[in-house]
Amino acid sequence: MSVSEIPETTRAPLASGVSAVGVSRRFGSVHAVEQMDFEAPAGRVTALIGPNGAGKTTLLLMLASLLQPDSGTITVDGLDPAKDSAAVRRRLGWMPDTLGVWESLTAREILVQMARFYRLPKAGIDARVAELLALVRLEELADQPARVLSKGQQQRLSLARALVHDPSVLLLDEPAAGLDPGSRVELRTLLRNLAAAGKSIVVSSHVLSELDEIADGAVFVNQGRTVKQQTIEEAAQQGRRYAITALDPAALAAKLTELGLEFKAGSGRRPSVSLLLSHDDGAAALLRDLVTAGIAVVSFGPASGALEETYMSLETERK
Repeated sequence: MSVSEIPETTRAPLASGVSAVGVSRRFGSVHAVEQMDFEAPAGRVTALIGPNGAGKTTLLLMLASLLQPDSGTITVDGLDPAKDSAAVRRRLGWMPDTLGVWESLTAREILVQMARFYRLPKAGIDARVAELLALVRLEELADQPARVLSKGQQQRLSLARALVHDPSVLLLDEPAAGLDPGSRVELRTLLRNLAAAGKSIVVSSHVLSELDEIADGAVFVNQGRTVKQQTIEEAAQQGRRYAITALDPAALAAKLTELGLEFKAGSGRRPSVSLLLSHDDGAAALLRDLVTAGIAVVSFGPASGALEETYMSLETERK
């Protein structure tokens, strides 16, 4: 049974990691979050996915203990933020979608000040800050004011700031925004390593292709509610659309028709076709059949990621 199939009344909070059960929050007459459920176990990266206005940021703020829910329960490593906010915040690393503070201070000064806020031992602060600056590749800019940093550099500094006290839970809102391709690869590697070290990592992002490479599971939200929770393995097995290009598009179309497969023809310099396949085994079998039939296949691969396929199917159901 998947998490989304467990009745709310029987679902227990996680002993470690982050859990929200039936949380709601309204602003005046607006129900930003309504009876939302969310789980992010320790040792895993959990993606938070939904359209603009779905309640993602409001949920993250509640998980970070920066906003109190009107109802429902939240636990962080088994602790209730409403009852023990200080202990919860010691366990949390929060990375908002913008750095947004102390732009006149240097990157090094910002990290030193954050280390002091978290009461790290004074003797070890300089070494910790140097370690983090190296981790996010900001050593050469360490003594530059934060305001001169590019968007991507500010994102890297924001991540270092969230990690300064070695939290067990990381809440990241659009962490890849503004990063160049190389930095995105480094971010994926870093988050996977942090999860392997036992941390619970929550990533909210609109770049679903990135999340396919980072996440172990995903929670989909819309209109303030949880609409689906699934693992990456479950997402991969539900089927997704593949794109195929061949030297002879007519021969490819004929073979797909012979195999009884429905497909859509695309346009472009070298037209491709797309079709929905139920699982990766089916994709492998189709590629084998095409090559065996002498079809000169130029490219064959998913036209969308597994999580994107889930997202689009949920959007279709909603409409």
